[in-house]
Amino acid sequence: MLTAGEVAGLIVAMFWAILVCFLAMVLVKLARLLTETTKMVSELGDRVVPLLEDVTVTVSETNRQLVAVEAIAKDVKQVSGHVAKVSDVAQTLVTGPLIKLAALSHGIQQALSARRGMRGSSAPRVLEGRRR
Repeated sequence: MLTAGEVAGLIVAMFWAILVCFLAMVLVKLARLLTETTKMVSELGDRVVPLLEDVTVTVSETNRQLVAVEAIAKDVKQVSGHVAKVSDVAQTLVTGPLIKLAALSHGIQQALSARRGMRGSSAPRVLEGRRR
């Protein structure tokens, strides 16, 4: 039969064997995990490169479009300045004579009213309804 020391040694040896098996399983799973991670990173790199190229093309196209929009905005600003100048000139050309015409019309109307008033004042006026 086995002595107490031998039984204790046998138990310790079994625990060591179980521990080594457990650690071996953990290491195998860790190796699989690292292999899968390496594959995923490689695939991700393969997918990211075309995406980055597309982003680069998109940014370049956007910059080109912004240059075109900037040129259009500059032209619109220039045209609006010209329109404002033409509007001021048109206003000056139209409103000046219109004001003079309105003043002339008013003067003629006042003169005709005064003339009519002078004709009517030569006849004697009769005050009706007023008794003293």
